[in-house]
Amino acid sequence: MKKNLALLAILSFIACKNDEPKEIPLADNKVKTALMVEADDYFKPISSVSNKNIPENFQQLNNPVNITSVRFDDRLNDKERLGQKLYYDKRLSKNGTISCNSCHNLDTYGVDNSPTSLGDTKAFGNRNSPSVIYASLHFKQFWDGRAKDVEEQAGMPILNPVEHAIPSEDFLINRLRGIEEYQKLFKSVYPNDKEPVTYANLTNAIGSFERKLLPESRFDKWLDGNDNALDETEKAGLKSFINNGCITCHSGVAIGGQMMQKFGLYGNYWEYTKSKTTDNGVYDLTKNETDKFMFKTPSLRNVEKTYPYFHDGSVAKLEDAVKIMGKLQTNKELSETEINNIVAFLKTLTADIDEKYKKADN
Repeated sequence: MKKNLALLAILSFIACKNDEPKEIPLADNKVKTALMVEADDYFKPISSVSNKNIPENFQQLNNPVNITSVRFDDRLNDKERLGQKLYYDKRLSKNGTISCNSCHNLDTYGVDNSPTSLGDTKAFGNRNSPSVIYASLHFKQFWDGRAKDVEEQAGMPILNPVEHAIPSEDFLINRLRGIEEYQKLFKSVYPNDKEPVTYANLTNAIGSFERKLLPESRFDKWLDGNDNALDETEKAGLKSFINNGCITCHSGVAIGGQMMQKFGLYGNYWEYTKSKTTDNGVYDLTKNETDKFMFKTPSLRNVEKTYPYFHDGSVAKLEDAVKIMGKLQTNKELSETEINNIVAFLKTLTADIDEKYKKADN
């Protein structure tokens, strides 16, 4: 009996070894390394959502709302330029003090690096402002997932009394209809609409611009086959990221943003983050006990630059955030070496947008 068990153990070990990723020869004497093969199971590069052959006027002709699987070329069409102008326009707030860019600053990777953001009323919101860069890749928007896409998301802060404080859709649309430049621009982009300056078209244009914000990182280049794009420490960090189960919530093209998850599977999050208040997450919308402390898992792209961390911006350092996540979500005490290596890997996800997206003629 013991011999049979030993034989089974050996056979099991051999089977596991045979399942390990192996290098794959590529064209031009290149090799897809074993780590690349393993990473392919969990991640996809930005190039997988790119299509440089899409006609420039595709969005104008088809007026899509939910396209997340296509990355258009770097040129801005008329709709995207209108969206960019609206994105930077402070007239989209009641008192003209903030724009979309105020909380989602494209000069600083789509965030304001503040725990919570200052609104038009000079009051602070209650949750950290996530980056708009890569946001179109997420399955839902906001920490509680209450918006289905970037178009719907674009309209909500405008009407929020603490954020842009616009009292109603009609209030803003009447303001914009009184601006001759916007009358011309909306008419050019939505020529078939009897009245083109509408709230739906406004959010559609802003979303169209935000869908351009998909820069390529070093990690993307590595996933595409350039093994020199990552150094050995960064590769070790990727391996630790995989082996410690981080890929359970942070995978896919966005490296996250694809599911709701309880923050604090192995403890009360506020005891680790030292949060000043306790946020119930999705529960505040649904009142279902099972939704308590549920939040959308954030994308980790540009995480090096989008501090402070978590839904309330309670943690300033990336190293601390990694340590907390290891304990709260996987019940593991990560070593200092593991933490440093994972942070090194996460920094390979940093990618800035093109300078032309950071400017608007307002």
